Amino acid sequence: MATEGGGKEMNEIKTQFTTREGLYKLLPHSEYSRPNRVPFNSQGSNPVRVSFVNLNDQSGNGDRLCFNVGRELYFYIYKGVRKAADLSKPIDKRIYKGTQPTCHDFNHLTATAESVSLLVGFSAGQVQLIDPIKKETSKLFNEERLIDKSRVTCVRWVPGSESLFLVAHASGSMYLYNVEHTCGTTAPHYQLLKQGESFAVHTCKSKSTRNPLLKWTVGEGALNEFAFSPDGKFLACVSQDGFLRVFDFDSVELHGTMKSYFGGLLCACWSPDGRYIVTGGEDDLVTVWAFGDCRVIARGHGHRSWVSVVAFDPYTTSVEESDPMEFSGSDEDFQDLLHFGRDRANSTQSRLSKRNSAESRPVSVTYRFGSVGQDTQLCLWDLTEDILFPHQPLSRARTHTNVMNATSPPAGSTGNSVAAPGNSAPPPLPRSNSLPHSTVSSAGSKSSVADGALAAGVSKFATLSLHDRKDRHHEKDHKRNHSMGHISSKSSDKLNLVTKAKTDPAKTLGTPLCPRMEDVPLLEPLICKKIAHERLTVLIFLEDCIVTACQEGFICTWGRPGKVGLLSSQNQASSPGGTVV
Repeated sequence: MATEGGGKEMNEIKTQFTTREGLYKLLPHSEYSRPNRVPFNSQGSNPVRVSFVNLNDQSGNGDRLCFNVGRELYFYIYKGVRKAADLSKPIDKRIYKGTQPTCHDFNHLTATAESVSLLVGFSAGQVQLIDPIKKETSKLFNEERLIDKSRVTCVRWVPGSESLFLVAHASGSMYLYNVEHTCGTTAPHYQLLKQGESFAVHTCKSKSTRNPLLKWTVGEGALNEFAFSPDGKFLACVSQDGFLRVFDFDSVELHGTMKSYFGGLLCACWSPDGRYIVTGGEDDLVTVWAFGDCRVIARGHGHRSWVSVVAFDPYTTSVEESDPMEFSGSDEDFQDLLHFGRDRANSTQSRLSKRNSAESRPVSVTYRFGSVGQDTQLCLWDLTEDILFPHQPLSRARTHTNVMNATSPPAGSTGNSVAAPGNSAPPPLPRSNSLPHSTVSSAGSKSSVADGALAAGVSKFATLSLHDRKDRHHEKDHKRNHSMGHISSKSSDKLNLVTKAKTDPAKTLGTPLCPRMEDVPLLEPLICKKIAHERLTVLIFLEDCIVTACQEGFICTWGRPGKVGLLSSQNQASSPGGTVV
């Protein structure tokens, strides 16, 4: 962990770091930014965000990159560690007036080499559907800001759907949309569908189906971020009131909650197997929450300011043999444990499966996750079995996680009545689903979008491959759109407000909602490095690299161990007189 006291060593920007798997190295030739490469003046601007999509084209270079900087939105071919970035040729570039893009998400289900659907949320509350390949604007949702006037904090396609998407706002509300439906010309009227502790869900009362299909009101203050579980069945929401709330998405039932040590929670992500959620926020901590037990199992301290992004690395895990007597779980527990990595880390999953089928000795799995913050630091963490299973004997082969004040958590990890999401092997999810990216910023401008690229194609609906492609997706859409009868409700036609029973932080401290610091293991990061001049806003783990971005608008690629030489040799061959990474 970085030492306190600020000297030259602490303020130096790192361009490489070493972990147990080897050397990670910054690749300057793979840096993406605005074409002029001038640092962006980030005062008063929304966080820089990055989204990836793979078009599965025949060239073998199907990765595409989207990022926002101030009022601008860029769409590039992403060459990763293979070739240097060419900033002079963006596939698409848009400059907006009167509002700024705040977040975006690709639909991986419908993406092809000829067309891709990209949702973009804005500071004034609108959501735009565009096709950056065809350079078309298909639709604008909440155009007149009749649904919500506050900044869009997070937008995501519903996993497995070609047409449903979810939008969170700084107002604390979330809305479920269907791209096929209009938003209407009047403000929507709502009817209560489900109400619980600090949340309410309403349907839209209308003679004809219109957007939004559902309105979620969650907690108090801004809803900063949400993330779907790997199987798409559960939804984790983090809010400015400091609470993590996990819902069953289809039944709209609250599964569990957690409270930050103090301040708001800004980000959340799921482990690849759906067993754990990591959050970060204004308490400068990362917190690990077990989905099955609904309890905090560890906290990590390494950042010196707010944590803006957390993400699991599905491509890095340690698989170690241990003595048979050291594993006290059932065969089912062992089988579930091997569902780590899933489709997002095929190499890791195949190694785990091979070990399981070929050898009788059990395996221990170490989860790797990372975090970046406003302190400009990148931290990497290992979550080992001495934290996951504190009542079991420790594995013979330990990894390098440091644990301080490691008092055993209050509850065991056996006898879960709820299975972790993600174990039923759903259809492959896009890698950008592990991009829970949001942070707190000033309220959006009240001016509506009236001109420029945003308004140019509002009336023109582009063909975005949203036609009948797979019947099963439409069946799923139908269930979520219209078959609401399976959700129990004590609603009346009145618009009931969320119960405003304020939770006293002093009363939650020391309870399972928010254990005291000494009651759970405190992790130290494997590495904690200053890697930027401005606050960090992006952390994405890809198979051959790690992608980070800072508020100056620079998107950086860090080659994984053994991957750095690819770009070096290619650059040397193509540019003999150039600088070699």
